[in-house]
Amino acid sequence: MPAGDRGGEAVNLTTPLGDEVLDLRAGDTVTLSGTIYTARDEAHLRMMEEGIPFDPEGAAVYHCGPVVQDGRLVVAGPTTSARMNRLSGFLIDAGVRALVGKGGMGPEVVEQLRGRGVYLALTGGCAALAAARMTLKGVYFEDLGMAEAVWVIEADHLPLTVGIDAHGGDLFRAVREKAKTQFHQRFNTKQDTVS
Repeated sequence: MPAGDRGGEAVNLTTPLGDEVLDLRAGDTVTLSGTIYTARDEAHLRMMEEGIPFDPEGAAVYHCGPVVQDGRLVVAGPTTSARMNRLSGFLIDAGVRALVGKGGMGPEVVEQLRGRGVYLALTGGCAALAAARMTLKGVYFEDLGMAEAVWVIEADHLPLTVGIDAHGGDLFRAVREKAKTQFHQRFNTKQDTVS
């Protein structure tokens, strides 16, 4: 099927993820169930130094700093994934099949995912919705603090969109290019004069 065209049907994914993610295309709608791991900047740096505390093979890493209270997730919205551009390669090399977050990632991550994994996007501002589809199961690196620890979460049909596929398709790049073209057409400017 053409990229992002599955007749409106969501693809149901369950961790650990395998080669099924290689069939996805940027723009596809998916749901994600199973164990996922939160990780922001500090967690990535700690894992680079001390090792990955969970089995990365087929794992999904969620760029998120949740609010945890009384052993439950209160909110668990995505953080800006581009902050992890230079920190994600070692996870993909170790077998992580999906990165989850908001805003897309850089061209280096698009290349690192090629033939290996996907980037799944969750709309910002949906922190309570996301938490409603998650159950807290454990934590690594708790000393980093609530936002930076690696939280072990069980997801139940978390609704996501494939932002970057394993073929180099990048929904965010396509939207930026379309918006830039429309801007230039609307204001009758040359594309190479305004960025």
